[in-house]
Amino acid sequence: MAKKIYKVEGMDCASCAKMLELDLEDAGVNAKCDYGKQELVVETDNIPPLEEKINQIVESGGYKLIKSS
Repeated sequence: MAKKIYKVEGMDCASCAKMLELDLEDAGVNAKCDYGKQELVVETDNIPPLEEKINQIVESGGYKLIKSS
C-alpha cells in the first residue's frame, strides 16, 4: 500500500480535519488529516487514479489541495 502526503490549505480546526476525513472515507479513500500541519495523508494502492477524486472532495469542502511536484 502506498502513502502520499498532501498539503491542504484552509483547515482551521480539528472539526475541519474530521469532516474532510469523513467525506473522503465516504468516497472510499483511506485518509487522515492533521489541521495543525495542514496535511492530508492518503494510503491506497490507487493514488494516481484517485488523485482527481481526492482533489474534488477537498475543494468541495472549501479547502485547497497542494499537489507536490
